[in-house]
Amino acid sequence: MNAAAILVVDDEPQIRRVMRTTLSTHGYVIREATTGEEAVEAVRKERPDLILLDVNMPGIGGIEAAREIREMCDAPIIMLTVRNAERDKVVALDAGADDYVVKPFGIEELLARIRAALRRYAPGDAIPTFTAKDLTIDFENRQVVVRGRDVHLTPKEFDVLKHLVGNLGKPLSHRRLLQAVWGPEYGEETENLRVVINQLRKKIENDPARPKYILTEPWVGYRFASPKNAPAKPASRKS
Repeated sequence: MNAAAILVVDDEPQIRRVMRTTLSTHGYVIREATTGEEAVEAVRKERPDLILLDVNMPGIGGIEAAREIREMCDAPIIMLTVRNAERDKVVALDAGADDYVVKPFGIEELLARIRAALRRYAPGDAIPTFTAKDLTIDFENRQVVVRGRDVHLTPKEFDVLKHLVGNLGKPLSHRRLLQAVWGPEYGEETENLRVVINQLRKKIENDPARPKYILTEPWVGYRFASPKNAPAKPASRKS
């Protein structure tokens, strides 16, 4: 199996040096960039398997770089930042990031996040194509068509949708979804999940405020319903 290629994007030479030494020791192939613009260009040319992307950098910065990268690449993005506010996490996830690690962090924690992200990105068991009147989800080709129009999903959005559809009609708890999509060390970060669910509803539901596919199970989590099984009046409690 080929070693995974990781693009390390940080404007601090010391951090890049530590990352390069540590990750190379663990068998990863390392590429480097120092600005958001360099990161976007490196992804365009080299197509890394995973991107470690600092939020605060010269130029366009990590958040805007994540948005541009996500437009052309589905590889996992792990954001690195000194900020730990919930709003900052929401912004990063909304930009297309898969995970969020706060500096200073332990290298073992980072390695665990990298392994989990690469594992989730690897092909899994096939799920049959979901087809309804206004929605088609082809999991093998990672294609979503809503009312005849192709819709782009971020990797996290696609993974959450895949897990929901794979358990069609079954209520899934917040913890179960977080651990299935983000990794076993997650369980309490419901804001991460809420951001992704809200984005999914905006993209696939005709009326995101009254969803017919991705339904909220109050005090439990979420459920994906076929239209014929969806309640006439979805639960009004906000996710």
